Amino acid sequence: MGNQVEKLTHLNYAEVPTADPNGFDPDDDGPRIGVSYIFSNNDDDDDDHHQQDERMDRFSSDNHRAVTYDEKPYDPQDELECAISYREECVYETNRGAAAHSAESLLNKCRPGDLLEFVATGQYPHWAVYVGDFQVVHLHRAEIKNNFLTDVSQGKKGRIVNGLYRYRPLPPEVIVRNALDHVGSRDRELYWRNSECFAAWCRFGKREFKIGGEIRIGKQPYKLKLIFSEKKSHVLEFQSLEDVIMEKRRNDQIGKDAVTQELANHLNATHEIKEEHFVN
Repeated sequence: MGNQVEKLTHLNYAEVPTADPNGFDPDDDGPRIGVSYIFSNNDDDDDDHHQQDERMDRFSSDNHRAVTYDEKPYDPQDELECAISYREECVYETNRGAAAHSAESLLNKCRPGDLLEFVATGQYPHWAVYVGDFQVVHLHRAEIKNNFLTDVSQGKKGRIVNGLYRYRPLPPEVIVRNALDHVGSRDRELYWRNSECFAAWCRFGKREFKIGGEIRIGKQPYKLKLIFSEKKSHVLEFQSLEDVIMEKRRNDQIGKDAVTQELANHLNATHEIKEEHFVN
């Protein structure tokens, strides 16, 4: 579709048909349709101020009171567990209780071809491919770069995330070559929406991680299951893996409590509208 014709910003749960956090809707107990990100920007290419502005806009509406989220230290309890399935086959699942380490500690655990995720509360997770010699390749601010792991971490904790996606990985030397071959690519030369899509493509080589890698034909073959507790979950449907990843990363950024509050606000508003229509 070429460069952006217009920017389609993300719609919050108050603007999208959705169900309650228990996974059930009074009128329809099926999963709901998610958001398409055809025109959206790379999520983790923005600076901190731009991210904060978008976060404030995202949770403000005429019908709902504004919700703000203060920056706070990384809290694993605020991570929202989720699973992605394609035609009922699980292709991604969060690793419950996965520990995050300092950059220095992570260096002792990495092997060439490993996928790394750097996490911080209130920010998008940043993904990179470890290529050896203490260095990683990653997509950052519309450019693929080769930097030292400790520099990329910027003080964030990190973890190896090879097992999140259930696809068959390529050989380590191929993963490293995929990453290094694209160092220096930028702007219109890029085929990936964010750092996670690029790093995952390097490891698995699947076109679904690329921009426009799947044709959107109206069907919703992907399901994103948000897991709030053992008894409470919520399901959204999407047309492409790219769209699912964008939504998952948005939830990673705002955190479990914020997503829960979004859904609760929407559920309450939906009930108020129904009652109002009934009275009229």
